[in-house]
Amino acid sequence: MQIFTVLDSDSDTQARRGVISLPHGEVETPVFMPVGTAGTVKGMDPETLHEMGYRLILGNTYHLYLRPGMEVMRSLGGLHRFSTWQHNILTDSGGFQVFSLAPFRKISPDGVTFRSHIDGSSHLLTPETVVDIQVDLGSDIQMVLDVCTGAEATRAEAEDALQTTAQWARRARDRWRNRRDSDGYQGLLFPIVQGNFYPDLRRISAEETRDLDLPGIAIGGLSVGETFTVFQDILAATVEHLPRHLPRYVMGIGTPEYILAAIQHGVDMFDCVFPTRAGRTGTLFTTRGRINLKNARFSHSDDPPDPVLDSFGGRSYSLGYLRHLVQSREILGSILATRHNLRFLKWLVDESKRAISENRFSAFKKEILEVYPPRD
Repeated sequence: MQIFTVLDSDSDTQARRGVISLPHGEVETPVFMPVGTAGTVKGMDPETLHEMGYRLILGNTYHLYLRPGMEVMRSLGGLHRFSTWQHNILTDSGGFQVFSLAPFRKISPDGVTFRSHIDGSSHLLTPETVVDIQVDLGSDIQMVLDVCTGAEATRAEAEDALQTTAQWARRARDRWRNRRDSDGYQGLLFPIVQGNFYPDLRRISAEETRDLDLPGIAIGGLSVGETFTVFQDILAATVEHLPRHLPRYVMGIGTPEYILAAIQHGVDMFDCVFPTRAGRTGTLFTTRGRINLKNARFSHSDDPPDPVLDSFGGRSYSLGYLRHLVQSREILGSILATRHNLRFLKWLVDESKRAISENRFSAFKKEILEVYPPRD
């Protein structure tokens, strides 16, 4: 199944510009995907996201499964109709959320048993039920259930997680194929490369994942506490074993230095909660670097957040006003800061696409890193 077309490549790096064909329309890459954990990108309405140019957002399987629950989701027609978002949705498997609940979960060959963070009730997720849940959500891209290990994991733990992830991915693929054949489900399934920070395990996982013959590949287990240098090294060691004709998705990155590093290595898709979370706490991404609105020096500033970027669709808000809203804990402050950060990230990936087409991605990346220097 060929869903991805490479349109341009940068001659000095592995960066590429392309397009992914999905059930709810085409998506240009590289693409940043805002995270809508509980059926909404916090502080944003679908119309504004559409106006910004976003055509692919995330939903979180773990959270939606627990609340409002699958009976509600099925009765109200799935996540698109439920949220009124008419474009594409990628849903994660819930594996990372379960990973983060380590004291409350148990992994077995069948799947993962965990206790709800809401009411303490016990649940079992298997590779098959996770596919079924995401079919009911109506996901345009769904992820397999995987086992994510942290930066502190031993090699033995990483090997066990890799083997379990590979076994679960094969079971998920078989269930996905069955649901497509029997129910006409049109969404895609992406497997996930694991292997922790061991290059040889990354190679093994990449090869096993490639052999599944699925329409895209995700790279998991990065940005979980490692240094930026390690992130880049392991990403490079993983990508070299992935086929070029498939879209590549690095999970959980959302700052300029990480996004540009991923694009440089030929990654097409990325997501993170950090840009919207940072906005809600008063941090703005701008073309001049980060701005902390809580800083008193902005109290009397009549300047816009970014002279290069139209953050608010033609309406002007000063730094002084935005700081006042944040300091007063007004809901509008969180909304406007979130909107600004998402506009910045859309600008960043759009300018990256332009730079790739004009064969100057390295120069563009260097300009951005002058104000967003990587820090270990």
